[in-house]
Parts: sequence; structure tokens; C-alpha cells
Amino acid sequence: MNTLVIGNQPRERQRADILRAWKTGQAGEAARLDFESLEGAWQLLNAKRWAILRTMAGQGPLAIREVARRVGRDVRAVHADMRALYLSGVIDKTPEGQMILPYDTIRLDFSFETQKAA
Repeated sequence: MNTLVIGNQPRERQRADILRAWKTGQAGEAARLDFESLEGAWQLLNAKRWAILRTMAGQGPLAIREVARRVGRDVRAVHADMRALYLSGVIDKTPEGQMILPYDTIRLDFSFETQKAA
């Protein structure tokens, strides 16, 4: 299964994963997109962009106009949102210029450490 994990993995863990992949020649079990905070992720994955991803899921390549029609939004606004998703690596572009969600699963994995009261 082709999975994208969106989360907030600590930088030390990111570096360790990159080093392990470099040494072994094998990537991790899933593609990752990490943010410093949950708020940073929500800037990219706001409700309208999440709706775009849900609409694209399992549909194969789609033209931006078709995505806009399916989500019931203006083509220019959807184009801007899809550009942000493309530049972040969440969606891809086919040689024909259509957009595709290349993942079977998108998993969110955010955590934070609690501090004990003194």
C-alpha cells in the first residue's frame, strides 16, 4: 500500500531515518511530510484542500477544472490550492498536465509531549 504519513516527527528522528535510508539504500515504509507544528500542517491542509484530496482519492488523473466542478468551487481558487498541494509533494502532475493523488492512504500522525506539573 502506498502511504503518505503527515505528522510532526522530531528533527532528530527525521535525520536518523534519512541516514538509515542512505546507508541501507532502502526508504522507510511510507513517504513522510513533517511539520514543526500541527498549526503548520493546518495551513497546508485546510478544510478546502482536504476536500480536494478526498475528491481526488482513488480517481486517477484529473484536470483542475474537473476537481473544481466536483468540489463546487471556483477554478482559480482550486488551482491555487492544488498548486500548494503539488509544491508540498502531496499530489503529482502527469506528463499530460493532469493532477493525481499518488497515495492509497494518507495517515495523520501528530503528537506532543506533556510536561509534568512541578
